[in-house]
Amino acid sequence: MADLAALLTYPIIQGPMAGGASTPELAAAVSNAGALGSLAVSLLAPDVIVQQAARIRSLTDRPFCLNLFVQTTPSPTDAEIAQAVALLHPAWSSLGWDTLPRPASWCQDFNAQFETFIDIKPAVASFTFGILTREQVARLHDAGILVVGTVTTVEEGLAWQDIGADAVIASGIESGGHRGTFIGRQEDATLTGQELWPAVARALAIPVIAAGGIMDGADIRAALALGAVAVQMGTAFLVTDESGIHPAYRARLLDHAPKPTRLTRAISGRYARGIENRFIRAMAPVESQVPPYPVQNALTGSIRAAAGMNNDPEWMSLWAGTGVDRARAMPAAALVHTLFSEMQNAS
Repeated sequence: MADLAALLTYPIIQGPMAGGASTPELAAAVSNAGALGSLAVSLLAPDVIVQQAARIRSLTDRPFCLNLFVQTTPSPTDAEIAQAVALLHPAWSSLGWDTLPRPASWCQDFNAQFETFIDIKPAVASFTFGILTREQVARLHDAGILVVGTVTTVEEGLAWQDIGADAVIASGIESGGHRGTFIGRQEDATLTGQELWPAVARALAIPVIAAGGIMDGADIRAALALGAVAVQMGTAFLVTDESGIHPAYRARLLDHAPKPTRLTRAISGRYARGIENRFIRAMAPVESQVPPYPVQNALTGSIRAAAGMNNDPEWMSLWAGTGVDRARAMPAAALVHTLFSEMQNAS
């Protein structure tokens, strides 16, 4: 089984972005360009994961990564659901609804998704929100799959190393989208990338991938100088041609208006960084009370879907990192090559 560095011509991994932002076309384009393309499949049923992996393989013969959220299926009570629906009243009532539709399910079955990974055998499997068992890591290794965990603290990095992970993604507080914290309180994992990357690199014997606020080649060189072997970039790839985000979301990312980002758990029940909009502001007073992911995420799904149909970014989840103002629209391959050129020319 090759190590991570052997899979990369350039030390760049395109971040997996759930909810349709990362597409098979994006992952394949990035891998074809010499970086590592990733596809977020945590929201997909096993048969759809199979189809999308096949699509990537039809577009590239290079390695790619599939990403899953490590989670268990919850069983909220009717009272807990009713309370969550009441807390979301500012959002669903703005759409003219009498109530909030109940989701058909709370999340996909992680164990079924995991078994699909064993069958598909991507070159790399990355995991967020939790940690695998030692036995699960061994099964992935037996299938020839490199295992990468997402961490926000040194303690989490040591935990992944202890169970046999091949590398960790050290995600600074600047990162867009969901925080990967799984030890301690999410709100306590506040290290910036420049604080976290060298700390994890010093503590671990396995490779560290830097994530959070990385937008250009100079940022990549700075991360590598702090001990990372590669970087993972999500926000930078959100506006590439192959990204699957909604046009209104893309327009908001690229407009010239100020785009302050903040962490919120109001939309999904887990802290995530996105562009501040009406959804985040309306729910701010009660965000500490909403149910944890995936229940809140499932409950807000119909609201976000309606916002998409209405081309209204104010009620979408506009996940983005702190570097969003430096995002550049271009084909994914062009971005990879631009980043490498900038790396070479950075002082």
